[in-house]
Amino acid sequence: MAAKVYGTCDSRFKKVEELFQSYLDSGEELGASFTVNIDGRDVVDLWGGYADASRTRAWERDTITCVWSTTKCITALAVLILIDRGLISPFDKVSKYWPEFAANGKQDVEVRHFLSHTSGVPGWDAILSLEEVCDLPTSTALLAAQPPLVGTRHTVRLPSHHLRAPQRRARPARHRKIPPRLHRRGHRSPRRLCAHRLPARLPGRKPLAAHRGDHPPARRRRAAPADEPHHRESDALPAPDAAMANSVVWRRGELGGGNGHGNARGVARLLSAIALAGSDRAPPSDRDDVSSGPLLSRATVDMIFDEQVRGVDLVSGIPVRFGMGMGLAGKGTIGDWLPDEGAESRLCFWGGWGGSAGIVDVGRRMTVAYVMNKMENVAFGNERTKGLVGAVYEALGVRM
Repeated sequence: MAAKVYGTCDSRFKKVEELFQSYLDSGEELGASFTVNIDGRDVVDLWGGYADASRTRAWERDTITCVWSTTKCITALAVLILIDRGLISPFDKVSKYWPEFAANGKQDVEVRHFLSHTSGVPGWDAILSLEEVCDLPTSTALLAAQPPLVGTRHTVRLPSHHLRAPQRRARPARHRKIPPRLHRRGHRSPRRLCAHRLPARLPGRKPLAAHRGDHPPARRRRAAPADEPHHRESDALPAPDAAMANSVVWRRGELGGGNGHGNARGVARLLSAIALAGSDRAPPSDRDDVSSGPLLSRATVDMIFDEQVRGVDLVSGIPVRFGMGMGLAGKGTIGDWLPDEGAESRLCFWGGWGGSAGIVDVGRRMTVAYVMNKMENVAFGNERTKGLVGAVYEALGVRM
């Protein structure tokens, strides 16, 4: 039986629905969901295809799967909520909340460095098993004890953004972890915080991923040249294997940088807190002293667009630009296929291995999310991601 697209789609975005259907018809897509939220309303909420490689189970409205590094967007949102509440400051030392982290020269690392991937601790010195990575007491203790990479502890803001010494380039972390004391500071783990705040919770069901045969090969890391001061980190983590997403230990783990599970509607609903900051249409807060109102203020969202670092990831070789918590669009970066509106741009994003993505266009009060189970070996946006997002902007009269 041919796969069919289900859901709702405003007439002006009809091309998006047609393109989604064409991906299913051609076999480029196995199962996926795509959502566009504008001004608090889902103007596109589509899903379709299959939840398994044998095409025996339909991808349904509430089907969820691993979104890989798109999880970072949600982790950043959790930290921004704490900042907005005044419970933490992005300029605080991490050791204020996690004293053990000050060991071996990391005493000056700030919360904002975690948010912009410049803490100098992108991974572990030791090679860890998946079980060890997912064991929070073990993995966080090892991170706290090890020394930082030279030259990457602090933000790399220089007067000239195109001139950087190799040791000052950005080095995004693969598996972002939230310090345990930040868990307690907010009274909930990121998992509980996000689940509690999702306005329309998804029914509990087993996360679904495509069969191993539909996974891309294990990602190969770019080996850092021996003359770079960070070459010891080129082997800090084993090459990730997409099949681990089907394991119980991965699904039960709490890796703020990589093992979130959801669908496009859920990702878009959460990230709309950024697009609609300060608006009565934003997802509401549940603060004891604020019975209603947005999760984030405009002032907090402004921090996202304060560029913290711009350069080349030393492991992947990918050019990136980061604000506080999210990637920023710009020419010559991983997000250069998104609309480039120069200094006036209010567009932030990040994506997951395989193609999933969360994109927030604050200027247009719009959030776009894409989640799928047929992966490609890409870091931010496969060709289907780019096609669907491009069709959205075309409908809005925006040139990509």
